[in-house]
Amino acid sequence: MSNILEVNKVVKQYGDYTALNEVSITVPKGSIYGLLGPNGAGKTSLIRIINQITLPDSGEIILDGEQLQSKHVQYIGYLPEERGLYKTMKVGEQCLYLAQMKGLSRAEAKKQLEYWFDRLGIQGWWNKKIQELSKGMAQKIQFVVCVLHKPKLLIFDEPFSGFDPVNANVIKDEILALKEQGSTIIFSTHRMESVEELCDHIALIHKSNKLIEGKLEDVKKQFRTNSFEIGILTNNVEGLMYDLTQKFTVGQANFKSLNDELKLEIQLGTSTSNELLHILTQRGQVTHFVEKIPSVNDIFIKTVSA
Repeated sequence: MSNILEVNKVVKQYGDYTALNEVSITVPKGSIYGLLGPNGAGKTSLIRIINQITLPDSGEIILDGEQLQSKHVQYIGYLPEERGLYKTMKVGEQCLYLAQMKGLSRAEAKKQLEYWFDRLGIQGWWNKKIQELSKGMAQKIQFVVCVLHKPKLLIFDEPFSGFDPVNANVIKDEILALKEQGSTIIFSTHRMESVEELCDHIALIHKSNKLIEGKLEDVKKQFRTNSFEIGILTNNVEGLMYDLTQKFTVGQANFKSLNDELKLEIQLGTSTSNELLHILTQRGQVTHFVEKIPSVNDIFIKTVSA
């Protein structure tokens, strides 16, 4: 898979403060790429540089094989965390204006807007003013403005902010549909459950430095603890615990279940899951046997707390 974006050793300083310290990331074409990090990590500085709102002090940005330049603005759709619509303008008039700024003719802009307004069920909003809309309604308009010129690269900064769960799912489905149609998406959020659902690749920036980058499944493998959550019904807890502690590290587990079983977390160490399962089946009825795979939230907290 070729890359739509390559950020190479980018540095950005504001006076004595370093926002980005030789940060490099690679975004594959057709992927949803999670850009993660705590507040103040440098994510917004990097996004602004990619959008040419600010310039790096050093380093380079390659977009679709070319050094980033002013013409590439039309190839990028950007949904900022701080929304920027003109509150007193009518929705349709504003969308047409912003679409033409992205290089669409008025006729093509109107065609695309009719498509998106119909798709999102907002046909009746054309003559409303932005100030008449709720935050969630305005979010939908901002989303449409971001995507309607069919950019090669979409950058969504906290795209679900302001949405109720139903409309958040609508936008999530649209993001997945855009990916299926060939768009590449950089997705910055603090909602780790959304990263789990949407992202193929992630990068984690902390204190101006990139600490993690890779395919989500590969990153999870790096943080694997070789631990299993088990549930077992047994008449001999003492005998089971003796057998387990001879070979494994044993602790209490906490998972939801309909059974009143013994719940344990077992770390295998140098042993195998088959050895564990053999002991369990000899001592009782196994009701739950699941590898404890680290979540993105687990990885985030462990990395930034180190």
